[in-house]
Amino acid sequence: MTTIPHPDRDQITLANVLAALADDTRLAILAYLADREERSAMCASFHHITTKSNLTYHVAKLREAGVVRVTPEGTRRLISLRREDLDALFPGLLDTIIAGIPEDTRAVALNILAEVHEVRAAL
Repeated sequence: MTTIPHPDRDQITLANVLAALADDTRLAILAYLADREERSAMCASFHHITTKSNLTYHVAKLREAGVVRVTPEGTRRLISLRREDLDALFPGLLDTIIAGIPEDTRAVALNILAEVHEVRAAL
């Protein structure tokens, strides 16, 4: 089974988290994950945000900073927010960042959520 390297909780630094979240695409990914009850999504859920290769780059930046966990599931990748780790290390930081995400960036995430719900309802 393929494993993807992630930083341990004690390797996550504030500087790396803030640097990873200093990008509108990555903020849209964060907003999408934060608005989902499961706090996870398949990589394919983000195709409206950016191209596949660009998405790979942005998810890697979030993973390397410790913001998300990427879990292989066959040929797909499940992306989940590492809220428990981030809240333990930096209490309130994630909620503050999420609350400050610009409306246009949040709208991209909400449009993705609406499309996912439409597809699920059609199944």
